[in-house]
Amino acid sequence: MARTNSIVPLIILFLVIGVLAAVGFVVYTIVQDISKKTRAKMEKRHIQFSKDGVKVSMKEVNDEDYKDQTQSVLVNMWNHASFPAYKSRFWSNGVTAVQDKDSTKLYGSFC
Repeated sequence: MARTNSIVPLIILFLVIGVLAAVGFVVYTIVQDISKKTRAKMEKRHIQFSKDGVKVSMKEVNDEDYKDQTQSVLVNMWNHASFPAYKSRFWSNGVTAVQDKDSTKLYGSFC
């Protein structure tokens, strides 16, 4: 009888350790799965985690695409810009000028 009394606590100890090990393993696998999914999503956005820290890389853009985007921005800025006090000496910009007796006042000496 003395032998059975000393074996029961040992069996309970092994059961508790087994349950804790199973719970720890499940938590570990869930954390690893979440970290893999997060790393994959961040790498799609060109952000990498390393031992040195976080590295952010640029999305690869072809030279021709880059030039097209830059030119498009510049053309849009030029088309939407306005110069309220600007009067050209060479063309009328759609504004009809009133001709005076002396046309050199408006156009200078180019006419």
